[in-house]
Amino acid sequence: MASHRRPPASGFTGGARVALLSAAVATAAAALGTAPAGADPSTTGPAATSAQVDRLYEQAEKATERYNEAAEHVDELGDQVARARERAARGQEDVNRMRDAVGSLAGAHYRSGGVDPALALLLSGDPDTYLDRAALLERLGDREAAVLTDLRRAQRRLGQERSEAARKLAELERTKTALARHKRAVEAKLATAERLLSSLSAAQRAAYGAVSRSGRAVPDPAGGAGPSSARAAAAVAAARSALGKPYVWGANGPHGFDCSGLTQWSYARAGVGLPRTSQAQRYAGRQVPLSQARPGDLVTYRSDASHVAMYVGNGQVVHAPYPGAAVRHDPVGMMPIASVTRP
Repeated sequence: MASHRRPPASGFTGGARVALLSAAVATAAAALGTAPAGADPSTTGPAATSAQVDRLYEQAEKATERYNEAAEHVDELGDQVARARERAARGQEDVNRMRDAVGSLAGAHYRSGGVDPALALLLSGDPDTYLDRAALLERLGDREAAVLTDLRRAQRRLGQERSEAARKLAELERTKTALARHKRAVEAKLATAERLLSSLSAAQRAAYGAVSRSGRAVPDPAGGAGPSSARAAAAVAAARSALGKPYVWGANGPHGFDCSGLTQWSYARAGVGLPRTSQAQRYAGRQVPLSQARPGDLVTYRSDASHVAMYVGNGQVVHAPYPGAAVRHDPVGMMPIASVTRP
Protein backbone atom coordinates (compact mmCIF):
# COMPACT_ATOMS: atom_id res chain seq x y z
CA MET A 1 0.00 0.00 0.00
CA ALA A 2 1.86 2.91 1.26
CA SER A 3 4.41 5.24 -0.07
CA HIS A 4 5.85 4.47 -3.38
CA ARG A 5 7.90 7.55 -3.12
CA ARG A 6 10.98 6.12 -1.53
CA PRO A 7 14.28 6.45 -3.45
CA PRO A 8 14.85 3.71 -6.02
CA ALA A 9 17.58 1.12 -5.74
CA SER A 10 19.79 3.31 -7.86
CA GLY A 11 19.20 6.58 -9.68
CA PHE A 12 17.44 9.08 -7.40
CA THR A 13 19.08 9.58 -4.01
CA GLY A 14 17.19 10.86 -0.98
CA GLY A 15 18.39 14.38 -1.66
CA ALA A 16 17.49 14.18 -5.34
CA ARG A 17 14.01 12.97 -4.49
CA VAL A 18 13.41 15.86 -2.09
CA ALA A 19 14.73 18.27 -4.69
CA LEU A 20 12.42 16.79 -7.33
CA LEU A 21 9.43 16.92 -5.00
CA SER A 22 10.28 20.45 -3.89
CA ALA A 23 10.61 21.64 -7.48
CA ALA A 24 7.34 20.03 -8.54
CA VAL A 25 5.40 21.40 -5.60
CA ALA A 26 7.06 24.79 -5.81
CA THR A 27 6.14 25.03 -9.51
CA ALA A 28 2.52 24.16 -8.76
CA ALA A 29 2.43 26.52 -5.78
CA ALA A 30 4.01 29.34 -7.77
CA ALA A 31 1.38 28.93 -10.46
CA LEU A 32 -1.23 29.58 -7.78
CA GLY A 33 0.75 32.35 -6.18
CA THR A 34 1.20 30.39 -2.96
CA ALA A 35 4.95 29.76 -2.91
CA PRO A 36 6.24 30.66 0.58
CA ALA A 37 8.66 33.58 0.48
CA GLY A 38 12.09 33.02 1.97
CA ALA A 39 11.33 29.44 3.07
CA ASP A 40 13.25 26.28 2.28
CA PRO A 41 10.65 24.08 0.51
CA SER A 42 12.54 20.93 1.49
CA THR A 43 11.88 21.54 5.20
CA THR A 44 8.71 23.67 5.28
CA GLY A 45 5.55 24.14 3.31
CA PRO A 46 3.98 21.74 0.81
CA ALA A 47 7.16 19.72 0.23
CA ALA A 48 7.51 18.96 3.94
CA THR A 49 3.80 18.08 4.10
CA SER A 50 4.18 15.71 1.16
CA ALA A 51 7.21 14.07 2.73
CA GLN A 52 5.26 13.56 5.96
CA VAL A 53 2.39 12.00 4.03
CA ASP A 54 4.99 9.76 2.42
CA ARG A 55 6.16 8.51 5.81
CA LEU A 56 2.62 8.00 7.06
CA TYR A 57 1.68 5.92 4.03
CA GLU A 58 4.76 3.76 4.48
CA GLN A 59 4.00 3.25 8.17
CA ALA A 60 0.36 2.49 7.37
CA GLU A 61 1.41 -0.07 4.76
CA LYS A 62 3.55 -1.89 7.29
CA ALA A 63 0.68 -1.81 9.79
CA THR A 64 -1.62 -3.14 7.07
CA GLU A 65 0.71 -6.08 6.49
CA ARG A 66 0.57 -6.86 10.21
CA TYR A 67 -3.22 -6.56 10.05
CA ASN A 68 -3.36 -8.93 7.08
CA GLU A 69 -1.16 -11.44 8.87
CA ALA A 70 -3.34 -11.31 11.99
CA ALA A 71 -6.51 -11.59 9.90
CA GLU A 72 -5.14 -14.66 8.13
CA HIS A 73 -4.27 -16.17 11.52
CA VAL A 74 -7.77 -15.44 12.81
CA ASP A 75 -9.23 -17.40 9.90
CA GLU A 76 -6.86 -20.31 10.49
CA LEU A 77 -7.55 -20.37 14.22
CA GLY A 78 -11.29 -20.19 13.63
CA ASP A 79 -11.04 -23.35 11.52
CA GLN A 80 -8.85 -25.04 14.13
CA VAL A 81 -11.28 -24.19 16.92
CA ALA A 82 -14.17 -25.59 14.89
CA ARG A 83 -12.27 -28.82 14.21
CA ALA A 84 -11.23 -29.16 17.85
CA ARG A 85 -14.84 -28.74 18.95
CA GLU A 86 -15.96 -31.33 16.42
CA ARG A 87 -13.38 -33.80 17.76
CA ALA A 88 -14.53 -33.08 21.32
CA ALA A 89 -18.15 -33.65 20.31
CA ARG A 90 -17.25 -36.98 18.71
CA GLY A 91 -15.25 -37.87 21.81
CA GLN A 92 -18.26 -37.15 23.99
CA GLU A 93 -20.37 -39.42 21.79
CA ASP A 94 -17.77 -42.18 22.23
CA VAL A 95 -17.80 -41.74 26.00
CA ASN A 96 -21.59 -41.77 26.10
CA ARG A 97 -21.68 -44.93 24.01
CA MET A 98 -19.17 -46.64 26.27
CA ARG A 99 -21.06 -45.55 29.37
CA ASP A 100 -24.10 -47.24 27.88
CA ALA A 101 -22.03 -50.38 27.44
CA VAL A 102 -20.93 -50.20 31.07
CA GLY A 103 -24.55 -49.73 32.08
CA SER A 104 -25.45 -52.90 30.15
CA LEU A 105 -22.73 -54.77 32.04
CA ALA A 106 -24.14 -53.52 35.32
CA GLY A 107 -27.60 -54.67 34.30
CA ALA A 108 -26.27 -58.11 33.45
CA HIS A 109 -24.52 -58.33 36.82
CA TYR A 110 -27.70 -57.28 38.59
CA ARG A 111 -29.80 -59.91 36.84
CA SER A 112 -27.23 -62.55 37.69
CA GLY A 113 -27.19 -61.77 41.38
CA GLY A 114 -26.12 -58.18 42.04
CA VAL A 115 -23.96 -55.38 40.78
CA ASP A 116 -20.23 -55.70 41.25
CA PRO A 117 -19.11 -53.02 43.74
CA ALA A 118 -16.53 -51.76 41.26
CA LEU A 119 -19.21 -51.15 38.64
CA ALA A 120 -21.41 -49.52 41.22
CA LEU A 121 -18.60 -47.10 42.06
CA LEU A 122 -18.02 -46.46 38.37
CA LEU A 123 -21.64 -45.65 37.67
CA SER A 124 -22.23 -43.54 40.75
CA GLY A 125 -19.05 -41.47 40.96
CA ASP A 126 -16.16 -40.06 38.98
CA PRO A 127 -15.00 -42.88 36.67
CA ASP A 128 -11.42 -41.62 36.36
CA THR A 129 -10.91 -41.88 40.10
CA TYR A 130 -11.62 -45.58 40.04
CA LEU A 131 -10.38 -46.47 36.57
CA ASP A 132 -6.89 -45.28 37.46
CA ARG A 133 -6.68 -48.01 40.07
CA ALA A 134 -5.42 -51.24 38.57
CA ALA A 135 -7.03 -53.21 41.37
CA LEU A 136 -10.46 -52.25 40.12
CA LEU A 137 -9.93 -53.81 36.71
CA GLU A 138 -8.49 -56.93 38.26
CA ARG A 139 -11.82 -57.53 40.03
CA LEU A 140 -13.67 -57.71 36.74
CA GLY A 141 -13.69 -60.27 33.98
CA ASP A 142 -11.74 -59.81 30.76
CA ARG A 143 -14.72 -58.46 28.83
CA GLU A 144 -15.65 -55.94 31.50
CA ALA A 145 -12.03 -54.87 31.91
CA ALA A 146 -11.70 -54.22 28.18
CA VAL A 147 -14.85 -52.09 28.16
CA LEU A 148 -13.68 -50.04 31.11
CA THR A 149 -10.18 -49.62 29.66
CA ASP A 150 -11.68 -48.29 26.43
CA LEU A 151 -13.87 -45.93 28.42
CA ARG A 152 -10.89 -44.61 30.37
CA ARG A 153 -8.95 -43.95 27.16
CA ALA A 154 -11.94 -42.25 25.58
CA GLN A 155 -12.37 -40.01 28.61
CA ARG A 156 -8.73 -39.01 28.52
CA ARG A 157 -8.93 -38.22 24.81
CA LEU A 158 -12.04 -36.16 25.45
CA GLY A 159 -10.24 -34.19 28.14
CA GLN A 160 -7.35 -33.52 25.76
CA GLU A 161 -9.68 -32.44 22.96
CA ARG A 162 -11.50 -30.07 25.28
CA SER A 163 -8.21 -28.60 26.52
CA GLU A 164 -7.00 -28.14 22.94
CA ALA A 165 -10.26 -26.43 21.95
CA ALA A 166 -9.99 -24.09 24.95
CA ARG A 167 -6.35 -23.28 24.12
CA LYS A 168 -7.15 -22.52 20.48
CA LEU A 169 -10.11 -20.39 21.52
CA ALA A 170 -7.92 -18.35 23.88
CA GLU A 171 -5.35 -17.88 21.12
CA LEU A 172 -8.10 -16.80 18.75
CA GLU A 173 -9.30 -14.14 21.19
CA ARG A 174 -5.74 -12.82 21.64
CA THR A 175 -5.27 -12.64 17.88
CA LYS A 176 -8.58 -10.80 17.45
CA THR A 177 -7.38 -8.26 19.99
CA ALA A 178 -4.15 -7.79 18.02
CA LEU A 179 -6.18 -7.49 14.82
CA ALA A 180 -8.21 -4.65 16.29
CA ARG A 181 -5.02 -2.94 17.47
CA HIS A 182 -3.45 -3.10 14.00
CA LYS A 183 -6.66 -1.81 12.47
CA ARG A 184 -6.63 1.22 14.76
CA ALA A 185 -2.98 1.88 13.88
CA VAL A 186 -3.70 1.79 10.13
CA GLU A 187 -6.76 3.99 10.40
CA ALA A 188 -4.93 6.57 12.53
CA LYS A 189 -2.03 6.82 10.05
CA LEU A 190 -4.36 7.11 7.07
CA ALA A 191 -6.57 9.69 8.74
CA THR A 192 -3.55 11.87 9.51
CA ALA A 193 -2.26 11.49 5.94
CA GLU A 194 -5.68 12.43 4.56
CA ARG A 195 -5.80 15.57 6.69
CA LEU A 196 -2.33 16.59 5.53
CA LEU A 197 -3.18 15.99 1.88
CA SER A 198 -6.36 18.00 2.19
CA SER A 199 -4.26 20.95 3.35
CA LEU A 200 -2.56 21.02 -0.07
CA SER A 201 -4.04 22.68 -3.11
CA ALA A 202 -5.32 20.61 -6.02
CA ALA A 203 -2.19 21.45 -8.03
CA GLN A 204 0.04 20.43 -5.13
CA ARG A 205 -1.79 17.14 -4.71
CA ALA A 206 -1.38 16.52 -8.43
CA ALA A 207 2.34 17.24 -8.13
CA TYR A 208 2.53 14.80 -5.22
CA GLY A 209 0.89 12.09 -7.34
CA ALA A 210 3.25 12.78 -10.23
CA VAL A 211 6.33 12.45 -8.02
CA SER A 212 4.99 9.13 -6.73
CA ARG A 213 5.48 7.75 -10.23
CA SER A 214 9.06 8.93 -10.51
CA GLY A 215 11.63 6.18 -10.41
CA ARG A 216 14.57 4.85 -12.30
CA ALA A 217 13.45 3.71 -15.72
CA VAL A 218 14.57 0.10 -16.17
CA PRO A 219 14.61 -1.45 -19.66
CA ASP A 220 12.75 -4.73 -19.90
CA PRO A 221 15.10 -7.08 -17.98
CA ALA A 222 13.95 -10.11 -19.93
CA GLY A 223 14.39 -8.40 -23.29
CA GLY A 224 10.74 -8.87 -24.21
CA ALA A 225 10.48 -12.48 -23.00
CA GLY A 226 6.98 -13.53 -22.09
CA PRO A 227 5.64 -15.04 -18.86
CA SER A 228 7.49 -18.07 -17.49
CA SER A 229 4.35 -20.23 -17.48
CA ALA A 230 0.68 -20.32 -18.43
CA ARG A 231 -0.19 -19.66 -14.79
CA ALA A 232 2.00 -16.57 -14.75
CA ALA A 233 0.32 -15.35 -17.95
CA ALA A 234 -3.12 -15.83 -16.36
CA ALA A 235 -2.00 -13.94 -13.24
CA VAL A 236 -0.74 -11.02 -15.35
CA ALA A 237 -4.07 -10.91 -17.20
CA ALA A 238 -5.93 -10.87 -13.87
CA ALA A 239 -3.73 -8.08 -12.48
CA ARG A 240 -4.30 -6.00 -15.59
CA SER A 241 -8.03 -6.55 -15.34
CA ALA A 242 -7.87 -4.83 -11.94
CA LEU A 243 -6.34 -1.62 -13.35
CA GLY A 244 -8.35 1.35 -12.13
CA LYS A 245 -9.81 -0.50 -9.11
CA PRO A 246 -9.38 1.46 -5.88
CA TYR A 247 -6.76 0.83 -3.24
CA VAL A 248 -8.58 -0.48 -0.15
CA TRP A 249 -6.38 -1.43 2.78
CA GLY A 250 -6.90 -4.98 4.00
CA ALA A 251 -8.80 -5.94 0.81
CA ASN A 252 -7.98 -8.71 -1.65
CA GLY A 253 -10.61 -8.11 -4.31
CA PRO A 254 -12.48 -8.20 -6.44
CA HIS A 255 -13.63 -4.59 -6.04
CA GLY A 256 -10.64 -3.18 -4.14
CA PHE A 257 -7.13 -4.23 -3.20
CA ASP A 258 -4.12 -3.52 -1.07
CA CYS A 259 -0.71 -4.42 -2.49
CA SER A 260 -0.48 -8.06 -1.39
CA GLY A 261 -4.22 -8.51 -1.83
CA LEU A 262 -3.88 -7.71 -5.53
CA THR A 263 -1.08 -10.22 -6.14
CA GLN A 264 -2.83 -12.90 -4.08
CA TRP A 265 -6.10 -12.37 -5.96
CA SER A 266 -4.37 -12.32 -9.35
CA TYR A 267 -2.62 -15.63 -8.76
CA ALA A 268 -5.76 -17.15 -7.27
CA ARG A 269 -7.45 -16.45 -10.63
CA ALA A 270 -4.63 -18.53 -12.14
CA GLY A 271 -5.23 -21.38 -9.69
CA VAL A 272 -2.21 -20.63 -7.52
CA GLY A 273 -2.50 -19.99 -3.79
CA LEU A 274 -0.26 -17.27 -2.37
CA PRO A 275 0.14 -16.22 1.27
CA ARG A 276 -1.65 -13.05 2.33
CA THR A 277 1.27 -10.76 3.17
CA SER A 278 4.02 -9.34 0.98
CA GLN A 279 6.68 -10.63 3.37
CA ALA A 280 5.36 -14.18 2.97
CA GLN A 281 4.88 -13.80 -0.79
CA ARG A 282 8.56 -12.91 -1.05
CA TYR A 283 9.36 -16.56 -0.32
CA ALA A 284 6.42 -18.13 -2.18
CA GLY A 285 8.53 -19.38 -5.05
CA ARG A 286 11.99 -19.21 -6.57
CA GLN A 287 13.87 -15.94 -6.27
CA VAL A 288 15.55 -14.66 -9.41
CA PRO A 289 17.70 -11.59 -10.14
CA LEU A 290 15.99 -8.51 -11.54
CA SER A 291 17.91 -9.04 -14.77
CA GLN A 292 15.90 -12.23 -15.30
CA ALA A 293 12.48 -10.87 -14.30
CA ARG A 294 9.60 -12.03 -16.48
CA PRO A 295 5.91 -11.10 -16.52
CA GLY A 296 4.13 -12.62 -13.55
CA ASP A 297 7.10 -12.40 -11.19
CA LEU A 298 6.48 -10.75 -7.84
CA VAL A 299 8.64 -7.75 -6.98
CA THR A 300 8.92 -6.82 -3.30
CA TYR A 301 10.21 -3.47 -2.10
CA ARG A 302 12.09 -2.00 0.86
CA SER A 303 14.38 -4.08 3.04
CA ASP A 304 11.40 -5.49 4.95
CA ALA A 305 9.45 -6.41 1.78
CA SER A 306 6.50 -4.35 3.02
CA HIS A 307 5.24 -3.69 -0.51
CA VAL A 308 4.72 -6.04 -3.44
CA ALA A 309 3.90 -5.56 -7.12
CA MET A 310 3.65 -7.79 -10.18
CA TYR A 311 6.13 -7.40 -13.01
CA VAL A 312 4.29 -7.22 -16.35
CA GLY A 313 7.14 -6.54 -18.79
CA ASN A 314 8.61 -3.46 -20.47
CA GLY A 315 10.18 -2.35 -17.18
CA GLN A 316 6.74 -1.92 -15.61
CA VAL A 317 4.83 -3.37 -12.67
CA VAL A 318 1.13 -3.39 -11.81
CA HIS A 319 0.37 -2.71 -8.17
CA ALA A 320 -2.07 -1.20 -5.67
CA PRO A 321 -0.11 1.86 -4.52
CA TYR A 322 -1.76 3.67 -1.58
CA PRO A 323 -5.13 5.14 -0.54
CA GLY A 324 -6.57 7.44 -3.14
CA ALA A 325 -4.53 5.90 -5.97
CA ALA A 326 -6.08 3.16 -8.06
CA VAL A 327 -4.35 -0.01 -9.24
CA ARG A 328 -1.92 1.16 -11.92
CA HIS A 329 1.33 0.70 -13.83
CA ASP A 330 4.57 2.14 -12.44
CA PRO A 331 8.29 1.72 -13.20
CA VAL A 332 9.75 -1.41 -11.64
CA GLY A 333 12.47 0.80 -10.15
CA MET A 334 9.99 3.05 -8.30
CA MET A 335 11.46 2.04 -4.92
CA PRO A 336 14.41 0.01 -3.63
CA ILE A 337 13.80 -3.60 -4.71
CA ALA A 338 14.09 -6.29 -2.05
CA SER A 339 13.56 -9.37 -4.23
CA VAL A 340 12.03 -10.80 -7.38
CA THR A 341 10.11 -14.04 -6.84
CA ARG A 342 8.71 -16.46 -9.43
CA PRO A 343 5.73 -18.35 -7.90
